[in-house]
Amino acid sequence: MERIAIEKLIKWNESKRRKPLIVWGARQVGKTYLIKDIFANRFYKNKYIYIDFKKEDEINEFCAKTANAEKIIEFISLLKGKQISSKTLLIFDEVQECPNIVSALKYFCQDFREIPVIATGSMVRIKLQRETNKRGGGEKFLFPVGKIDQVTIYPMTFDEFLMNSNPVLYNKVKSAYEEKTPLDAQIHTLAMDQVFKYLLVGGMPEAVDAFIDSGDLFESRQILKSLYDNYLSDMELYQASREAILRSRTLFSNIYRELNKESKNFSPGLIEEKSKTRDFATSIEWLTMAHIVNQSYQLKEHITMPLIKDDDGSFRLFLGDVGMFSYQSGINAAYFVSNNRENTLSGIFFENFVADELIAKGNPLYYWRGKSSCELEFIIESDNKLFPIDVKKGRGVLNSLEKFSNHNKYECAIKISSGNYGYDESKKLLTVPLYFASFVSDDLAKGSFTIE
Repeated sequence: MERIAIEKLIKWNESKRRKPLIVWGARQVGKTYLIKDIFANRFYKNKYIYIDFKKEDEINEFCAKTANAEKIIEFISLLKGKQISSKTLLIFDEVQECPNIVSALKYFCQDFREIPVIATGSMVRIKLQRETNKRGGGEKFLFPVGKIDQVTIYPMTFDEFLMNSNPVLYNKVKSAYEEKTPLDAQIHTLAMDQVFKYLLVGGMPEAVDAFIDSGDLFESRQILKSLYDNYLSDMELYQASREAILRSRTLFSNIYRELNKESKNFSPGLIEEKSKTRDFATSIEWLTMAHIVNQSYQLKEHITMPLIKDDDGSFRLFLGDVGMFSYQSGINAAYFVSNNRENTLSGIFFENFVADELIAKGNPLYYWRGKSSCELEFIIESDNKLFPIDVKKGRGVLNSLEKFSNHNKYECAIKISSGNYGYDESKKLLTVPLYFASFVSDDLAKGSFTIE
């Protein structure tokens, strides 16, 4: 499958100031496939060395004892029978199994910067943090700050999903966005059909691949069940106490329930009676660091730039993959392809979808709530301008914009909905269909978003 995320690796590879790269991302988002099967095969062909620290005990044991880059290079070269040079890509996978190799990246940067190195692992940050705490008063693990580059890989965004499931339609949708024109009604319907399928399948590569191969939405659902259960199991492997495990599992399992209420703000009492937000602080940190959950912060009524979260500490949590969100909701998969789907599905499916698109493209998540219970789902700062975003499952009216405008100046408001593309100049309101969400998010992150 093609991944647009490869652009991040190409940009890193072409940089004149390239440092060893750490690739973050949730479990099973396709990091290894992207790095090894797509990037390495395309740009380094037979000139890369792949090391999986879960499987290669000999290298693991050696690297656990030294951070000396020269010794590591020599050992790997002798073991693999390959000379390592500036034309050799070293791939260190599952480095959470050998945290010391991350320390060694500092010396790769200082002494062997010409050698391209990519390290990856699903739970790296968490396990490294635990490793630091375990060492106590002695020599502590030092993260190589300033000596590495970092990127995060997310589940496949909708544009990636469409590119692989229907490349002809993808090109049509992309051209319409670039030309800022609405699609013909019938093509619009086809594109929306793909959106609803994506809401069910999500962006986990295995689930997407199964759907593309078979067209069977239910098979993808079974894969999501397996991945969901694996996430719950991971919480037991990578957390320090039984209480932390249970809290994280409970929090993770209740994201849909938290959002499916009048106030979408995080309410700990809904999850565990008489609990406080601080009781879940460690679990929230763990789940966000693992990229399983995305956190959105509430802004003050009068917004200042750069964006700063409100002092009252209100926030919302979204699942990092909308397919997992749909699975957690328990909704019947048939609803996503029914003629009555817009009336059946709650608006929070679409909000989680947009949240994932925004953050995957590089936009921090913020939202706005006024004193009279009016709200806008997302507020994006791009090129020193404010862009309020409202998400509608149908063609509803953006009622909160007027109240928002009483307190804040903005470039234009963006309504993401099932409606077709259009701009109301008098209201400074741009309506974009859900299938444009990836492109809008990307342009906002790059500061290149334009109305015309």
